Amino acid sequence: MRRVGAMPTDSSSGTLPAREHLPADDAGTPVLDIVIPVYNEEKDLGPCVLRLHEHLTRTFPYAFSITIADNASTDTTPRVAARLAAELPGVGTFRLEQKGRGRALRTVWSASRAPVLAYMDVDLSTDLNALLPLVAPLISGHSDLAIGSRLTRSSRVVRGAKREFISRTYNLILRGSLQARFSDAQCGFKAIRRDVAQVLLPLVEDTGWFFDTEMLVLAERAGLRIHEVPVDWVDDPDSTVHIVRTATDDLKGVWRVGKALATGSLPLDRLTRPFGDDPRDREIQDVPRGLARQLVGFCVVGGLSTLFYLLLYSAFRQFCGSQSANALALLVSAVANTAANRRLTFGVRGRGGAVRHQAQGLVVFAIGLALTSGSLAALNAASSSPAHSTELAVLIAANLAATVLRFLLFRAWVFPDRQGSYDAHDAHDSYGAYGPYGAHWGDSAVPLQPVRPRHTDPREAR
Repeated sequence: MRRVGAMPTDSSSGTLPAREHLPADDAGTPVLDIVIPVYNEEKDLGPCVLRLHEHLTRTFPYAFSITIADNASTDTTPRVAARLAAELPGVGTFRLEQKGRGRALRTVWSASRAPVLAYMDVDLSTDLNALLPLVAPLISGHSDLAIGSRLTRSSRVVRGAKREFISRTYNLILRGSLQARFSDAQCGFKAIRRDVAQVLLPLVEDTGWFFDTEMLVLAERAGLRIHEVPVDWVDDPDSTVHIVRTATDDLKGVWRVGKALATGSLPLDRLTRPFGDDPRDREIQDVPRGLARQLVGFCVVGGLSTLFYLLLYSAFRQFCGSQSANALALLVSAVANTAANRRLTFGVRGRGGAVRHQAQGLVVFAIGLALTSGSLAALNAASSSPAHSTELAVLIAANLAATVLRFLLFRAWVFPDRQGSYDAHDAHDSYGAYGPYGAHWGDSAVPLQPVRPRHTDPREAR
């Protein structure tokens, strides 16, 4: 048994590589490492591990390991875990001196050599037939994370009305406050690729029950692909989870993560995947890489900005002249346009360079102001009292010309392509050579060993 205090992680530098199918090889490293966090589970631990080990041995086509993460248990759980590790091949145990499911997962996942990492609750409330569908997209390279969901239409769940209400309310809060699109944050049945965990886990601060939610929100905001598996799930009536305290901690976590995302303090750019594995980002002949995607994003942002500008102009025109209304509307919409294009069109995340980008955006704004003001001046010279609709038509034409120039300036000057400029110094800007919890990640290239199931289903003999 290995005894661990706190295991921090080394944050890998740079963006993530393109997704690839994990290679099959003859090396003996397990493909999948399943972690079971436990605290005072002396009664349930033995049957749980035996059932899980039998299922994997019979059905899983690759080498695997099971790691029992003992969260400072005070009963005989450590002795039960040690006995299971001695009796069952592929079963190991970690002893942590501090409680916290998030701390346990971070510690064991940080130390694991398996390219696919997973965890499940000790009560095995989730039907194990969902395990292979959970990890298959990670092995194939299709997805970065995978979660079981009790809240999809095809899920089959048996639990009380109270827990059902709390679960659905919590996920509605996530959707409303953090714009989460995954359906079930707290189902104890998840998996992640190790190369993703190397970069993602150092950004996750929580060490308790909110760990899952924070990990998923950050992954989703960074553009990682999360695969959902509908599960069959039966509630454990003997669960020791303190609902009120857990809900309070979760709400505090929602506030903390929401604030961090709003201020741009998280370096999510290190989690981005390179373009190329998405059909939408394939190169078009004679068009620079990424230009088609940026054009689409810029057009969407530009259309919304133009509408916003026209609404502002019409509002300001009620109490000031056309030139003043135009200048005020352009200034407000320009700040919003620069911020939207920075994040959505050119994929710049975090606060680094934000002030400089806005300053450059204001220069671009000044050019647009000159174009639109000049067009208004020409209109007023041609007609002493032009109709409001005529003003709007002239401004739309001038704005179209300014928009083309704005895109070219944004692409070439404000947000130039900096691919390949991310270096080791950038990787250390927030957490240094090690993550906030102190451990070092090793090499993530791990070959896989396909193995034959050691037992077959009796029905196959018929």
